[in-house]
Amino acid sequence: MNLRITICLVIMASLTATRAGTRLKDLVSIEGVRDNQLVGYGLVVGLNGTGDKRQTVFSAQSLTNLLARMGVAVSPTAILVRNTAAVLVTSNLPPFAQPGTRIDISVAAIGDSTNLQGGVLVLTPLKGPDGQVYAAAQGSVVTGGFVAGRGGNNQTVNHPTAGRVPSGAIVEKPAPSVAPPNRVNLQLRQADFTTAARISTAINEKFGTDIKQAAHAENSALVAVDPPPAYKARIVEFLGELENLVVETDRPARIVINERTGTIVMGKEVRIAPVAIMHGSLTVEIQTNLAVAQPPPLSSGQTTVTPEVNVIAKEEKARNVILKQGASVEELVRALIAIGSTPRDIIAILQNLKASGALEAELEVL
Repeated sequence: MNLRITICLVIMASLTATRAGTRLKDLVSIEGVRDNQLVGYGLVVGLNGTGDKRQTVFSAQSLTNLLARMGVAVSPTAILVRNTAAVLVTSNLPPFAQPGTRIDISVAAIGDSTNLQGGVLVLTPLKGPDGQVYAAAQGSVVTGGFVAGRGGNNQTVNHPTAGRVPSGAIVEKPAPSVAPPNRVNLQLRQADFTTAARISTAINEKFGTDIKQAAHAENSALVAVDPPPAYKARIVEFLGELENLVVETDRPARIVINERTGTIVMGKEVRIAPVAIMHGSLTVEIQTNLAVAQPPPLSSGQTTVTPEVNVIAKEEKARNVILKQGASVEELVRALIAIGSTPRDIIAILQNLKASGALEAELEVL
């Protein structure tokens, strides 16, 4: 038996030396301007015998309730319809969405339906957390998978019990969004004191005066902005100019390792203290051969099998790398590749560098 390790391809991404600025709209969100989640319960009809079975009682009850509203009276226990499936419908209501706006919806079976392919969602009200109806959904369900074949000879691709209806819901009520106030709070998507301070500085350079500053960083995740007097009646225009400001961001030095796939992602901010690295590899190979001994013809002996086990151990000479003060991750990677290190070797070296205190970065293992 051979003990071998499969080495996956490693993709190393390092930032370029020139740091480009980022638009403010890509770094922050405005407090109160957010999506609202909607949910509803409905029925998908028109399935080809892949709907809910009799064990799912709520789908039959929902169907009879739907028929009752249309003037057809039938008992839930007297029907057996396999072309109908009970589903949950979810969607996100964008901020400031007006009545008549169309939004996408997601549909997922909650019973024992096996396939929603070809089904049509019947008119379903979508409610918010406050219990009010904000949209109505209806349309043909598009699944990202399918089921082919019958009985034990079939093949399933992806998840045919969940799908989407593009533009399948119409907004019936304005979203409960907060109108832009006189004071705007910018929420950083990634909290960082340096980035918050730079955002405040960029806004003050653009809109501040010698008497009063327009922005102030409350903490690492919030920057408060007071619109200038010229924009008091034009908050939307002021927010549009804010979003297009370019800010130089700052992020902590971090290395992300996925040992399952052998992927390593490192930024150029990573620095390494003066250190000497010695790394070698040990290969153990175990081989088992079966020796068969046959008795002479017409004898009373028995055939015997004797295993012969050979163990071979090979250890390569240690390869060394010496890094000077202020060495960057680019220099480390170039040196490790030069001595023939594999992705798994680099992962082990990085973990040892972190344990020794020579790696000036966060090490995150997925």
